[in-house]
Amino acid sequence: QVQLVESGGGLVQPGGSLRLSCVVPQSLFSRHNIMGWYRQAPGKERELVARFTSGGGTTYADSVKGRSTISRDTFTNTLYLQMNNLKPEDTAVYYCNVQNSGSDNWGRGTQVTVSL
Repeated sequence: QVQLVESGGGLVQPGGSLRLSCVVPQSLFSRHNIMGWYRQAPGKERELVARFTSGGGTTYADSVKGRSTISRDTFTNTLYLQMNNLKPEDTAVYYCNVQNSGSDNWGRGTQVTVSL
């Protein structure tokens, strides 16, 4: 069974920073796979935050452009999302996602709460 494990969430004040991590099974950690981060706030649909395309390029949601950076470490098979200047509107459960030709894989999520 494929399992993605997110970590790094927590409670931060507006303007603070967090780095989320996602450990990806080696079999799924390929440059050809789409890897990214989604989030879902209560009462809202799940939305894309950032992702790597199969060609290695990146895509960011307009709401996080200039504040977030997606990266990955091929040695540790870890996907990261660095988030700076956090806003209350960033409060959500953040999910790691990896897609290939035959599967769509999700973690259980990590909670990010931005509040005074």
